[in-house]
Amino acid sequence: MAEHDIYFFNLLKKAVKATFLKHNRAPILIEEWKGDDIATFQEDLLTKVKARVSEKWFYTYFKNEANKLPRIDMLNLLSDYVGFKDWNTFKASHIKDVKKKKTINTKILYGTVLISIIITSLIFINSTKNEFHFCFVDHAKNAPITKIPLDIKILQDNESPLYFKTDSLGCFTYQSKNDYIKLVVQSPYHKTDTIIRFIDSNSNKIIKLLPDDYALMLRYYTNGNIKDWKKHKEQLNNLIADDAQIYQIFENNIGIELFSKSDFIRLITIPTSTLKRIEILDRKTINGKIVKLKFIVK
Repeated sequence: MAEHDIYFFNLLKKAVKATFLKHNRAPILIEEWKGDDIATFQEDLLTKVKARVSEKWFYTYFKNEANKLPRIDMLNLLSDYVGFKDWNTFKASHIKDVKKKKTINTKILYGTVLISIIITSLIFINSTKNEFHFCFVDHAKNAPITKIPLDIKILQDNESPLYFKTDSLGCFTYQSKNDYIKLVVQSPYHKTDTIIRFIDSNSNKIIKLLPDDYALMLRYYTNGNIKDWKKHKEQLNNLIADDAQIYQIFENNIGIELFSKSDFIRLITIPTSTLKRIEILDRKTINGKIVKLKFIVK
């Protein structure tokens, strides 16, 4: 992706954020948007320009630094969302900014070079990095969590969080000049945990995560191995709140679909081959009831 494309796409992301925040509440930094914020943005985008984006698409292009541009049709839709005819019109309106960026005063350039030399020297002096290595284990099974990658969010002082995932062995490695690390670990089937470790106490590299009973119950139901379907339906009715927000996320960035409680229960109480392909991506519970749920059919 060319340098000017990166510049224009970052401008577009800022414009999208500003447009959304005019009529919605969310953190100022788009990197801090969570499930509810992303879902509200998805609905706002669908309402205004009839466009659908998945949560995976949002993480790829908005919460993280993308190594390639989205498809041109998505760039056109996002440009439309912020008030421009299309992507080319958006870029044309910001060309002057690019020219100003390239016009640098000589004194400022010399000052920048001097500052860079100083910073480089300081970095060299403090270049020693600490390596943190963790492997995650299911507390109930006492076995590595390898079937699904865990979401790792590194919390930094006065900086935006960094996002990673565990590898195929259920492990994670991170280097930092700091002597401690603070991270949040999330999994569809385990309870979210915030972990703080200091480098001098990093000998305990195994971290056990507690299973999430509600998520495991849904996973058990969607396996389609319950014979008493009437009892199954009653249990789900008690497990899910009447006004729960239930979303089906589609693969390949096709979009999302909103389910009512009754429609979702009907979906997972009919013994079809679809059940075994349902995967719960995220859920939220309040007072023992599931109030928000996201799933995908593989």
